Amino acid sequence: MTMSGLDLTRIGGRIGAEVSGVDLNALSDGLFEAINSALLEHKALIFRGAGLDDEGQIAFASRFGALTRAHPTVPSVDGQPNILPVDGEEGIRSNNWHTDVTFVRTPPKVSTLRALVVPPYGGNTLIANAGAAYRDLPQQLRDFADRLWAVHTNDYDYALPRNNAAKAAEYRKVFVSTRYQTGHPVVRVHPESGERGLFIGGFAQRIVGLSGTESRDILRILQAYVTRPENILRVAWKPGDLVVFDNRITQHYAPDDYGDQPRRLHRVTVAGDAPSAIGGETSYVIEGDEAHHYTPAAAA
Repeated sequence: MTMSGLDLTRIGGRIGAEVSGVDLNALSDGLFEAINSALLEHKALIFRGAGLDDEGQIAFASRFGALTRAHPTVPSVDGQPNILPVDGEEGIRSNNWHTDVTFVRTPPKVSTLRALVVPPYGGNTLIANAGAAYRDLPQQLRDFADRLWAVHTNDYDYALPRNNAAKAAEYRKVFVSTRYQTGHPVVRVHPESGERGLFIGGFAQRIVGLSGTESRDILRILQAYVTRPENILRVAWKPGDLVVFDNRITQHYAPDDYGDQPRRLHRVTVAGDAPSAIGGETSYVIEGDEAHHYTPAAAA
């Protein structure tokens, strides 16, 4: 399949395409626009052997807009304030479904992941289409979800070191060094495509106005539609691969299935806006701050 000079191979029925024949270090404006259009359509793009180093990844991600810092609370790669190390060898593994950094008011719009070291088995990344999940909902559930808001927070056991209580306590202290709670619409309207998607995932811990028990039951039902097999792309990494996904309408998961083998990726994220509900209302801070140190004010 060719899209404005872009060679695309669709790799999932509902999500994902592989892009070939482009030099990400020397993209014309026309090719970049084709990549952005493909991302809006396919939600996740894979560039095999992308040929990028840290600076190249930063430059490519910057084409989508202003970059965030690496993370609101977790340290960056030394000397690279925009790059978050994703290092399974440290025993910190985010093996649950989530959308990046939804505990702040303006989560990233796009996430880029680049593989440096991959294990000989396992270590894949799963990416789910939250727009397809919304369309799968029965009409009664869809109407219900349209009216809901959820509280997202970083104050829960999102990613903890395995078999090391001291390290777990240290990591959690850093991760919640600023405690964030943000109200987001459960159904988000995509700011570019207008598509509706379920905006939940692991950081969504309760439904506004409901008890914890009621919230867990409702979130479990909705989340089950996101993680249906037909909505999921599985990325099997090779060193040098780059994956780009639309953080506004996807969730992802890194299965902890590779034992003690090393796995290291670098993540660079693009600043996003405050999610909008169907009625036009936007997300709001409950606890914490606007995270301007993380999201440039101009992007917020």
